[in-house]
Amino acid sequence: MHNKLTQFDLVVIGAGIQGAGVAQAAAAAGYSVLVLEQTAIAAGTSSKSSKLIHGGLRYLESGQFALVRESLRERALLLKLAPDLVRLQPLHIPVYKNSTRSPLLIRAGLSLYAALAGLAPEARFTSLPQADWQNLEGLRQDNLQAVFRYFEAQTDDAALTRAVLNSAMGLGAELQMPARFIAAERSATQCRVDYLHNDRQMSVTCHVMVNCAGPWAMDVHTHIQPPLPAPAIDLVQGSHLLLPPLVRQHFYLEAPQDKRAVFVLPWQGQLLVGTTETLHKGAPELASCLDVEKDYLLQTLQHYFPDVQVPVESVESFSGLRVLPRSEHSAFRRSREVLMTVDNKMQPRILSLMGGKLTTYRATAEQALARIKISLPTRITRADTKKLPLS
Repeated sequence: MHNKLTQFDLVVIGAGIQGAGVAQAAAAAGYSVLVLEQTAIAAGTSSKSSKLIHGGLRYLESGQFALVRESLRERALLLKLAPDLVRLQPLHIPVYKNSTRSPLLIRAGLSLYAALAGLAPEARFTSLPQADWQNLEGLRQDNLQAVFRYFEAQTDDAALTRAVLNSAMGLGAELQMPARFIAAERSATQCRVDYLHNDRQMSVTCHVMVNCAGPWAMDVHTHIQPPLPAPAIDLVQGSHLLLPPLVRQHFYLEAPQDKRAVFVLPWQGQLLVGTTETLHKGAPELASCLDVEKDYLLQTLQHYFPDVQVPVESVESFSGLRVLPRSEHSAFRRSREVLMTVDNKMQPRILSLMGGKLTTYRATAEQALARIKISLPTRITRADTKKLPLS
């Protein structure tokens, strides 16, 4: 519950990982911050990811080297700051005669990945000797040419989001929840934000409002006066299956149907299989795993693990929505860079932050703060997010 303060430096809409990250960065920089969340912390996409803090090995193919370097740098930082929440796991990449990417190409990709990580210990990879392949229980062995083992970090995405928001609140940020955003009115000098809390309409003013509402960001956008041009975006659904622990090692696989990357990962006593990329139309809260997505993920699993018997009644699923720039390209080929727009470059009062990666939330927040600093008063820095432990 926030106190009588009705003027804030920043009001952040949404308590997903991006909103939590911005709140932490702003509070660390000494600003007064109010976070408005309509349902629960990490209620949307931030609790429906592949649970990985990763560099994005597959982004090398589309030439997103800067994103991969940044992601690997942030991964190294999170391994230090949140050892209870972010842990390295060995991932296996099996390469078959008919795989799209040859062993030579995978080796080159992993070498570049290690170089972009500054050849850090966690970036090392090996090619498993053939004698060890049978230890990968249940993995199809016919036409298998090579198996590479490298490391990525696994996390509980919702717990990480809560830890970042707790860190922000420890630095003085305030949270109102449930608080439904109603409207914002911007002027040359400030922004007024109206919201509903416990059936009461409340208003606060701020120097800058930051829209981190994820898939709901466009809903927020349409309730800003004077109106702003809308960025061209698509909502792309990523569905995951949660199965009994049928496979006990971590795998990075190529889906036989369309050659996309699919992860098969033990997670909290279950097996996580994902993800898909399906264009989503309609309200964000209606996102759910489609039968065609479920079939796609199960077919991929059974292609590589032919002896796995999936009990139909024990298949759970969840779906998160990514915000991606609108494009004619398939979702798999689109940039994963965060989309950041301001209402006025010289004196921003509204910043909309859409998309982005779980892994790079901290760096994204720093970039967001740099974009709006000109509109914020001078404050005394309290902390450095590069050094704040998360638990």
